[in-house]
Amino acid sequence: MISDNIKRLRENAGLSQAALARKLGVTRASVNAWEMELSAPTAQYLIALAQLFHTTTDDILGLESQEQIVLRGMNEQEKRLMYDLISYITERKEEE
Repeated sequence: MISDNIKRLRENAGLSQAALARKLGVTRASVNAWEMELSAPTAQYLIALAQLFHTTTDDILGLESQEQIVLRGMNEQEKRLMYDLISYITERKEEE
């Protein structure tokens, strides 16, 4: 699963194994081994992969995660509206 996710992210980014290896400071053989399930990246490289591909380590590991709302980039008024909407939805569900 990890191997498939690394390959998917790499290909979606338009990177070869060699290019990804250069960005991470590892050998192309290491990237190939990750994608062939011969080895797995260490925690250090999982974090580097997540940062490089703008995703989470959970995504790379194939772990299920709860849906998230990203507030980064929203101004205070927009954030307050999101909090209010979430509170409203939560209260409605509790009433049911």
